[in-house]
Amino acid sequence: MNSTRQPQRCPACGQSNQCGLANPRTASAACWCFSVTITPARLAALPAAERNLSCLCPRCAGQAPTPTTT
Repeated sequence: MNSTRQPQRCPACGQSNQCGLANPRTASAACWCFSVTITPARLAALPAAERNLSCLCPRCAGQAPTPTTT
């Protein structure tokens, strides 16, 4: 994934994350993610350079993390 900050893109898949806060027209409303639980393991599965820059999309937020192989 490209590490160029794109707040409207999911860092896991690159699709629209549908973030209400990243859109100036809806930034005053609660985002969809406020009502779901995203596991710490899902966030930890992201590359370190992609964390805390933009939101996951609803699909990726609900998926179990993909195991890494060594």
